[in-house]
Amino acid sequence: MSTPRIYLDNAATTPMDAEVVDLMAETMRQCYGNPSSIHFLGRETRILIEKARKTMAALLGCAPSELFFTSGGTESDNMICRYLVEQGEVQRIISSKLEHHAITHTLENLAHLRGIRVDWVKHDSRGVLDLEDLESLLAQDQGSSHRTLVTLMHGNNELGNLLDIARVSALCQSYQAFFHSDTVQTVGHVPLNLQELGIHSISGSAHKFYGPKGVGFIYLRGGHSWGPLIQGGSQERNMRGGTENLAGIVGMARALEKAIHSMDERRARMVSLRERLRRGLVEVIPDLDFNGDWSGSCLPHILSLSFPPHPKGEMLLINLDIEGVCASGGSACSSGAQSRSHVMEALGMHPDRTAVRFSLGSKNTEEEMDQVVQILQKIWHQA
Repeated sequence: MSTPRIYLDNAATTPMDAEVVDLMAETMRQCYGNPSSIHFLGRETRILIEKARKTMAALLGCAPSELFFTSGGTESDNMICRYLVEQGEVQRIISSKLEHHAITHTLENLAHLRGIRVDWVKHDSRGVLDLEDLESLLAQDQGSSHRTLVTLMHGNNELGNLLDIARVSALCQSYQAFFHSDTVQTVGHVPLNLQELGIHSISGSAHKFYGPKGVGFIYLRGGHSWGPLIQGGSQERNMRGGTENLAGIVGMARALEKAIHSMDERRARMVSLRERLRRGLVEVIPDLDFNGDWSGSCLPHILSLSFPPHPKGEMLLINLDIEGVCASGGSACSSGAQSRSHVMEALGMHPDRTAVRFSLGSKNTEEEMDQVVQILQKIWHQA
């Protein structure tokens, strides 16, 4: 008999909604034409893509012409940074050491190969960004002939910290800087009205809001002359070559629709479950600490813990897995890696402590939170 699984790695990927799975399966069975073909099967699939685009645009508060479908958040993040540099529109980028590797690795590569100047915004021990430092960095560009790109994530995937995205957008407008935000963890979880924010671009990924993997989007604010982000065919209005992932796009639109409509109810449940788990763990694990701004501005479904030194510390995730609990040590990109997360390194977490991220989803229950507490208590006191 297999061990029952308690899935607490939803920030890495969410289980697909059953209705989305059914819709995608039906789409693949019935609509197989290439959206670029002029015959009726091609036109049929093209209509579905544009319907999905219109649905998502209405949910995000933008125009359909401002949304472009991609393979996910990583592609979208890479796209905007590389495009602005390669087109000569920016020669300087401001970001944070706490960003997803889709951003940090791209910026390091651009600095090495293109000579782009990269400045990092300061943060405190909880990972809260210093927006006064951001303004000071932006002020250095006054009188420059080139614009700066600011790229800061809305919701941190490891800590759950939420950025004051409206304030950052206002700062960038004041200093005529581009503002891109990796919103992979917040789309479908936090209200977003892109026209009101005045942000230039965001990235999103369907598998973070109960949709399919391998499909996402990039929002590019209208009024700017954008060129092709990926060369090839004329798909996505000449912005991204390559045949569209029809079933994925249709599934993503439906998943976003469901996620936004259930957002308030789901948020309330996540806050309650996370607090139940936090209180239970504090009672059974001495010297337990929490990473990030967990009691301030944060995502309701992410709880990052810092466990004290322990004989089973290095193997804690494996021991949790043996007991049927799926969690991670940080981002999905570093899951299973032996090295410490770059975010925990940036926060200066003591090397003897162990970081574990529990990220909750719509299917989790109070009973599961209590079971996780009992499992960790057993692991801790069996050493």
